[in-house]
Amino acid sequence: MGEWHKTGCILCAQNCGLEVFVENNRMTKVKPDKSNPRSQGYTCRKGLNVIYHQYPEDRLTEPLKREGEGFEPITWDQAAAEIAGKMRELVDRHGPRCLAYMGGSSQGGHMEAAFGLGLLRAMGSQYYYSSAGQEFCGSWWVTGRVFGKQYNIAGPDEHESEMLIAWGWNGMQSHQMPRAPRVLAEFSKDPERVLVAIDPRKSETAAIADIHLPVRPGADALLMKTMIAIILNEGWEATDYIRKNVAGWDDIRSWFEDFDAKSAAGTCQVDYEQVRQLCRLMTSRRWCVHTDLGIYMGRLSTLSSYFVHILGAVCGIFGVRGGNVIPGMVMPMGFHADERDPKTWRTVTTNLPPVAAGSFPAAAMPEEILSDHPERLRAVYVSACNPLRAYPDTTAYEKAFGELDLLVVNDIVMSESARLAHYVLPCRTFYEAWDATFFPWTYPDVYFQMRRPVMEPPDQCREAAQIHTLLAEKLGIIPQVPGEIQQAAEKDRLTYGAKLMEWAATEPGAMAAMPFVLAKTLGRVWESAAKAALWGMLMTAPKVFRKNAVRAGFEAGIDQGDRIFQALLDTPEGLWVGRADLDNPMEAVRTPSGKIEVYIPELADQASALDAASEAEDLKLPAEFPLVLSAGRHMKYNANTLMRNPAWNNDKRACTVAVNPSDADSMGLTDGQQVRVTTAAGSDVGELQVSDQVRQGTVLIPHGFGLIYEGKVYGINVNRLTKNTHRDPIGTPLHRFVPCRVEAEEND
Repeated sequence: MGEWHKTGCILCAQNCGLEVFVENNRMTKVKPDKSNPRSQGYTCRKGLNVIYHQYPEDRLTEPLKREGEGFEPITWDQAAAEIAGKMRELVDRHGPRCLAYMGGSSQGGHMEAAFGLGLLRAMGSQYYYSSAGQEFCGSWWVTGRVFGKQYNIAGPDEHESEMLIAWGWNGMQSHQMPRAPRVLAEFSKDPERVLVAIDPRKSETAAIADIHLPVRPGADALLMKTMIAIILNEGWEATDYIRKNVAGWDDIRSWFEDFDAKSAAGTCQVDYEQVRQLCRLMTSRRWCVHTDLGIYMGRLSTLSSYFVHILGAVCGIFGVRGGNVIPGMVMPMGFHADERDPKTWRTVTTNLPPVAAGSFPAAAMPEEILSDHPERLRAVYVSACNPLRAYPDTTAYEKAFGELDLLVVNDIVMSESARLAHYVLPCRTFYEAWDATFFPWTYPDVYFQMRRPVMEPPDQCREAAQIHTLLAEKLGIIPQVPGEIQQAAEKDRLTYGAKLMEWAATEPGAMAAMPFVLAKTLGRVWESAAKAALWGMLMTAPKVFRKNAVRAGFEAGIDQGDRIFQALLDTPEGLWVGRADLDNPMEAVRTPSGKIEVYIPELADQASALDAASEAEDLKLPAEFPLVLSAGRHMKYNANTLMRNPAWNNDKRACTVAVNPSDADSMGLTDGQQVRVTTAAGSDVGELQVSDQVRQGTVLIPHGFGLIYEGKVYGINVNRLTKNTHRDPIGTPLHRFVPCRVEAEEND
């Protein structure tokens, strides 16, 4: 007999609640979980097709070692011993800067990050790379300066808002907030609320919006400066709010005075009066803004993120209900890394700091490997990600990975990255392991779910956290744990915790190695390093979370974390574990002044100088690349690189080269034909789609394709068309503004 199990989707950061039917240890059916308090019975077609993720053809089931052009199976003990030995030898010979860890940021699980970072730091390295460093470098760096911590991202309080501005975000397709399509539809249908889309094209979100500003591709920063200037010129700014909550305002106000807003609107190719009317709404209504990759990976990425924060401060939307608020969280998304601290490393070749959840920009890694610097990267440990399809410039990554002395890949499949590795280690899927994510998408309540295994894994597959622990053991970085603590792990959790802390207080290095200690003791009993680490995390949770938990009904006390842990065990659909302090919404701001600090000296010259004339010149495209490619179109038919079997999209036009009808006519191209897209990085061939959803002069290609499945390549790998050096100064690749050309494929 089969059984339904409550779990969550692992294909995007919303992790909507799912129920899966398992029979004979195989998932056979999927449906939305109506009891999930966050998703409330909503899920998209990706979640309903998660079986395709669970059962790929190229599933890894044993450790593999490269031998010549192929791979040979080896034992776990041999794999761990050889990897640890080579890792130690490289660090001893070249220093800790030769080693990097890339992982900890999967859409389905974050628990491995504590173990991966623990291993990395124990080896003396700070070189952590993640997907956050692929998309959010400039945005999170600005957040760190404005709010004091890079992970203090002020999200929209959409349920209490009168107006929602979707800037560079197509939530009807890409979600990025709980139940996004339903929330946006509710805004669109409510006569008392206003939905605004600021997007170059008439996206699915723009199509239902009350107001659509079709900003010129790449001109977002100029439009933001225009809007701030209009608000100040009209005297509409939130003066009392600024006086009470904003620091540095007098240092930046002059940037927007005497600014030619009408000329700037013309350069942005938007109607000045429409912009002015929107500014009036923004200064007379409660509104929130939701930005996405159209900003984060757009031209002038960091400057755009900066101006968004200034615009919000001018209108007084931060830290107020219905505006943008720093949500409560169980644990921060990563850690804060301020490059002004002399202890914070920079990359040795590109001189870039860690800015996104403490991770370095993924776009920089090829240069850091291919450099002739004596401390260049020589060993990379990749876990639960696929940089050869997920990160910019596949060609550069292929060349770089080919030069490494050691490349280790943990994954569930023989991915494109794994094919270049020296060792490939088989992971359990997120439905075969304990895990959790820490995306803080709700306000004021804090949601959390411990996703549990609903199936038995193949015999030799291990949690990523268990793999990290095995390597840490071989590297000798786990202290010897007394037998009495091992014995206590088999009894009640609080007795175990007391003995563990008593020992850790006297054992040097115990706290730094705590995830591994938990894995070797409690994790041994539970057969899950991640589950043990979850318990330890809740027992030592930050003070702000413990206060939030009290407001959610979990009384304070030494056992509060254990009680929350038990409640999560008893509630597989997840539950509200905390509630933010509504009486002190600015509590999370951690700047020196305790206020929103809007003056960032490193951006002052660029922000002040930006104007219509300079932008009109800079936005001109080269003759050989007359179109703008938006590389990474969000659609309901792509899921990063997590869905490898193309059958999940049968009969769908999932991966196309989309252009405007007028552009197709001018190039003599027709819908459905094969075309070649060429950029400075390279070229690839795909099926043309002619659509009036696409703005004239632009090209849209989705991400997550070009995957090798059953020996065939499915769709265009859009990262073959992006150069890793085409990036913002902080490190974010500018995927939403890639000059290109489109031509008929000669062999069509």
